[in-house]
Parts: sequence; C-alpha cells; structure tokens
Amino acid sequence: MISYRLGVDDLADMRFACSPMLETATSLWALYEPSSHVLHLPWIRRTTALLEELPERELLLSLVAPEVQWLPDFVTPRPTSPLPDIEEELAKVRATPPARAVADVIRAYDGRRLPPVLEQLCEHPRRLRDRVGSALTSYWELAVEPHWPRMRMLLEADMVHRAQLLARDGAAAVLTGLDPSAQWANGVLRLRVSSYQLEYDADVRGRGFWLVPTLFAKHAISPVDPSEPPTVAYPARGIGTLWSPQPTPAPQALADLLGKPRASLLADLAAPTSTRELARRREVSPSAISQHLTALRAAGLVSRSRAGRVVLYARTPLADQLIGQSRL
Repeated sequence: MISYRLGVDDLADMRFACSPMLETATSLWALYEPSSHVLHLPWIRRTTALLEELPERELLLSLVAPEVQWLPDFVTPRPTSPLPDIEEELAKVRATPPARAVADVIRAYDGRRLPPVLEQLCEHPRRLRDRVGSALTSYWELAVEPHWPRMRMLLEADMVHRAQLLARDGAAAVLTGLDPSAQWANGVLRLRVSSYQLEYDADVRGRGFWLVPTLFAKHAISPVDPSEPPTVAYPARGIGTLWSPQPTPAPQALADLLGKPRASLLADLAAPTSTRELARRREVSPSAISQHLTALRAAGLVSRSRAGRVVLYARTPLADQLIGQSRL
C-alpha cells in the first residue's frame, strides 16, 4: 500500500504531465508479457520483429524484474513540466549517479537474482548507467518515436479530461478515479500495488504532486524515491482506440440528420482528439476536417480545448445525448 498525505496547498498545486520516457520504459512490460497487454498487440507484433536487430535487446528486457515486473526508478525520471522533451528526460537518465543506478536495479528485483547481463554490469556502475541510457535511446528511436505523436495525443486528451473533472467535481473525484484501488479520506490518498510487496507512507508537504497518464500500466503505479517529487502514473482513458485504424461508425439516424462525414466525426469524438489525428484516420486533409468541426462547434455539438501545443476536440453533453437517442 502506498499512502500520500496531502494538505490543502498540495491539492491546489496538483499538476498533470505526460512523459515520453515513462512510455518508453513501461512499454517494455508489453514486450515482456504480451498476453497481459492485448490492446497493444498491433504495436507488440511490429516492435518484436524490429527488436530482433537491436543489440541491446537482452539488456532492455532484463530491466523488467520478473514476477513483480518492476522497473528501476532511474529509467522513469519524474516530470518537472507538463510536456517534457525526450532529450531532456534521456539526459536525466544518463546523468544518474552510478551508485544510484545500481541500487535501483537491485531494489527492482526485490531480492531475486539478477540476470547475467545486469549482474555483470552492476559490478561497473558507470558502465551500467551508460549502457542502459544508450539502450533506451536506441529503443525510443526504434519502437516509440514513430508512434509518439499519436500516443501523446491520447495522453494529452486524458490530461484535458482530468483537468476538466478537477474544475467541475474537485480533487476527490480526480484522485479516486485514478485506479479502482484508489482511496481518498481525511487528506490521505492510498493506492494498492498488488504485484509488489510495498508499504510506503509519505507527506507531500509542498514538494509538488504530479499525476501522469500512461498507456502501458495496468493499474496506478508510483515511484517511491523520497528525494523525488511524489508522482502517480495511472492508466489513461481510451487506450483501446490507440491502434485502431478505422474511425468509429456513426448511427444511421445521426448520419441522416447531419450527413455522413459530420456524423462520423461526432461518433469518433468520445475522447478528445486533434484535427490531425481525425484526418489521419480518414486519410483526408486536416483542412477538410476543420471545416466540419467548425460547423459542429457552431451547433453546440463539439467543444475545443488546448493541451500544450495541440488543440483537442470532444463531444459536448448535447452531442452525447443526440448519439444516444439516435441509437435507440
């Protein structure tokens, strides 16, 4: 059980971020155990084939501790801004004190014997840190970077949703929605980490409190290094749509009312989505999508929010009601 005690100031300072380094590291879970990550099977198939040519494949997969599937803390640096750059985060990994890198690896394995590749590297801490940093850089470029715009769009959409939830329903609604195990009472957030025997209790006390959506975690996770800002990574919404090649079909009644292109767009906006992503799904130009979105927004069926450099569109409650009625 992980417990964080948050005061009023901590709740007011609660922030959201998405981390390319977190996605790079946690995606190793999906490669290590594909059967537990079936939503990512299209990506797993492509990446597994590509990894066969990567010299550091064995080292990368050994970072996932068996049974508990924990990762060394230093490969998932805590965010310091809402949208950190991958180069900034990789620089943090490469700048990790070598002794800490070794300690994090040993802690992740929780008393289990290290695989030979890690056992040998732990005898040379600086070499361990440098090789892991280099391997993660190559892995990012090969397996994650080509898909990052699409992944980031979904993560940013989740951040917008949680920020809106925070403004509408308050911090308790956000915190208890992070994970089915999340409990919030008397200023304490409790998270049960089922796969890892861990008892951790900490005061946030003005150190900042980051909430980070992620695509590859099956439940909320929280690195527990007391020297780092408290951070909770939680499963993002809409992961099932990440690798979906086709737009969501619209109900016929809605198509009759709005026309097929606009009805299809509206059906596809259950989660906030960018113009570019909507255009990619339909293989049309972003300007064509923008014209339809402008009309739908003028009719009160679509809302617009900004997440960093991206503008995201989503259905309004009126549109949800319209789609629900058209399916009856």
